[in-house]
Amino acid sequence: MAPACDLIRGLPAQQVLADRAYDADSLCDLVRAQGGEPVIPPRRHRRVIRPYDHIAYKQRWGIEGFFAKLKQWRRIATRYDKLAANFLGFIKIASIMLWLK
Repeated sequence: MAPACDLIRGLPAQQVLADRAYDADSLCDLVRAQGGEPVIPPRRHRRVIRPYDHIAYKQRWGIEGFFAKLKQWRRIATRYDKLAANFLGFIKIASIMLWLK
């Protein structure tokens, strides 16, 4: 059983997006059992290639790119703020600045 199964068990979602490394039958079966759709491209060694939503998978990269840009802020990457409220506030400020670019 894939270790990711323990993370998503009991968390229903419409779609679960992941990269090829998470292509496991047990994970896809669990997502479907919880009423979701796995958006995980199949690995190349599979004999039966499962279909997946290509558009949703492409949109995943926009989210990952945003987090990569957010981590370029030194204060966020090293977590200078000790209080969670201050850290969240700075993430909001940095997000606004990135969206305004």
